[in-house]
Amino acid sequence: MKAFVTGGTGFIGSHLVDRLLKNQNDDIRCLVRSSDKWLQDKDITRIKGNLHDPSALHKGMENTDVVFHIAGVVMAPDQHTFDQANVAATENVLRMAMKLNVPKLVVLSSLAACGPSFSRPLNEEDPMMPVTRYGESKKRMEMMISEVADDSISVSVVRPPAVYGPREDQIFSVFQMASWRLFPVIDTGNESRISLVHVDDLVDGILLAVSENKPGVETYFISSEELYTWDQIRQVTGEIFGHKILPIKISPRLLALVGNFVETAASLIGRYPVINRDKSRELGMQWTCSVDKAKSRLGFRQKTDLKKGLTDTIHWYKKHHWL
Repeated sequence: MKAFVTGGTGFIGSHLVDRLLKNQNDDIRCLVRSSDKWLQDKDITRIKGNLHDPSALHKGMENTDVVFHIAGVVMAPDQHTFDQANVAATENVLRMAMKLNVPKLVVLSSLAACGPSFSRPLNEEDPMMPVTRYGESKKRMEMMISEVADDSISVSVVRPPAVYGPREDQIFSVFQMASWRLFPVIDTGNESRISLVHVDDLVDGILLAVSENKPGVETYFISSEELYTWDQIRQVTGEIFGHKILPIKISPRLLALVGNFVETAASLIGRYPVINRDKSRELGMQWTCSVDKAKSRLGFRQKTDLKKGLTDTIHWYKKHHWL
């Protein structure tokens, strides 16, 4: 298989590239804007450029079997920046793939495009009701794909929830606090359920989507089959660290106040923080999704349980001196 990967230097994309190399694919091309980061010393073809560079996209996609569009922006100070990175850039990829007759495109979206769940896990038929600017950009991206894609290409849109695993640097802050014997939980930590997916399972789902060659657009949640509570995650994390971890209970209202304060304070020094208004609003809600469609159509199964996934992740952080 000849593949072109965007976002290969990032957390999820680099794990996808590792799997493609492990599977001994013929030709793997990766779009690299500046630093190789996690692609350093890997046997790939580097395509220098960005998602708004037609010549780089043409060079990367020419005579390929599949394009994996993993690149995207998860933090930005305004909606325009999100839309340029997640909507306009994706349209560039899609149109170039169609122009060059690439038969398959897999696009990474997010549960954030659909918004929080309430009485039950969301499925692919539920309306998209995002509550953050990031989620809104992913919704607009999916709508654009449905409008632009024609029957010359098969597009699979993959929606994961929060993704964890080695190299992840945002949820990492939770484990950093756990190493200090503290763990933030919303209210008691037992009310809300969340879906999570280990990066290895997400890569499984992404690669399973390649086998679907029906023209048009199909969307899949790729996630854990099990739903978790924050307190359950805290307890398992404590077992791995080998010490008790104190839950720091935070109300959704307090979380919103903290997000507002941190974002405002950071803006004064020209930075956009990990904890911000959108993120604090998001953390105070329930985020669950169903993988029934991916199971029945793609044969997807969760292979990494919570204990194994957190163990691998925390051990990686320790080995690389993040903790």
